[in-house]
Amino acid sequence: MEPHQSLESLARELAALPCSLGPVRLIGIDGHAGSGKSTFAGRLADALGGAPVLHLDDVASHEELFGWEERLRTQVLEPLACGRPAHWTPYDWVECRFGPERVLEPAPVLLVEGVGAGRRALRPHLARLLWMETPRAQSWTRGRDRDGRELSDFWDGWERAERAHFSCDPSRPFAGTLVRQSSTGYEWSPGAGATAGTSTFLTDGDQLPRA
Repeated sequence: MEPHQSLESLARELAALPCSLGPVRLIGIDGHAGSGKSTFAGRLADALGGAPVLHLDDVASHEELFGWEERLRTQVLEPLACGRPAHWTPYDWVECRFGPERVLEPAPVLLVEGVGAGRRALRPHLARLLWMETPRAQSWTRGRDRDGRELSDFWDGWERAERAHFSCDPSRPFAGTLVRQSSTGYEWSPGAGATAGTSTFLTDGDQLPRA
């Protein structure tokens, strides 16, 4: 794994990939909660010239920590696959409700970050899956420290839900790129998904219905 002083080379590599969702190159950024996905996605988006970022925290809810698959499909994936803007309603974790509606244009590169971004149902539509290599225990400790003691009960439930999710639907084995944060920035290397030649493109059976 060789260190990189900037994300420019990775951004160029991702921007050159074939489209995977209509006119969009959908890039998944997965990893444990607290692993640094959001920060990395923001910096990568800047390196891509301001690529939009869809945060899966805005798609999930208290009742559906991982049960957001169909909502993402109908509100986001289907319209983008047709080259149309996606109209979706982010979840407000304070008010515990969805809305107001936002519009997501079919940009050349779209980053989707969050736990489960590399889940089985989403992988066929990804041009590349990136996995944050921060270990689970370290990630969860960082997340708890970030959110404070008042969210301790939420984290207890989250950890159980995340364990169950990755137990039946792991992402890391399918990642084409493994990302590690270092003292000087980020380092990355090919993941098992790249070395195994795992196909990430749509097949006839995976085609999304027209929106």
